[in-house]
Amino acid sequence: MNWWLFILIVLGTFGIMEGITWCTHRFVMHGFLWYLHRDHHQKGTGVFEKNDAFFLIFAIPSWLCIMLGLQQKAYVVAAIGFGIALYGLAYFIVHEVIIHQRFKWFTRSNNGYIRSIRWAHKMHHRHLDKHDGESFGMLLVAKKYRDKVRNDKKMINLKS
Repeated sequence: MNWWLFILIVLGTFGIMEGITWCTHRFVMHGFLWYLHRDHHQKGTGVFEKNDAFFLIFAIPSWLCIMLGLQQKAYVVAAIGFGIALYGLAYFIVHEVIIHQRFKWFTRSNNGYIRSIRWAHKMHHRHLDKHDGESFGMLLVAKKYRDKVRNDKKMINLKS
């Protein structure tokens, strides 16, 4: 397989994953698997949440695509697995590190994009139950959140 095609499939999969993540978050996590996601909105004690199980739900298909795709020389399948894994890494950095600050790496960023994703996620978390939510995506931020951050220069540290 041509390396350019492989990279294109990885990047295309990465892009598609934002839509899959939005749909999964909206209809699965805030739907029939709410019992796993609830503790992410209604904080308890401890470092880990039942919600962390979703890491495995996304990691297992990625791992299987990579492993089986490479074993069978089905490089399109492997590229899809790498795209899912790359999105998982981006999700981890954005959601766990930048937004919820489980790791104290980027705690005082004044970057407009980072402030926008923090604000959008804060608006998502103001809903404590599975109904009437908003902002289910992760990397793409709706214009209303970007505008809010752009118009409010004082909004610096939006820890959710």
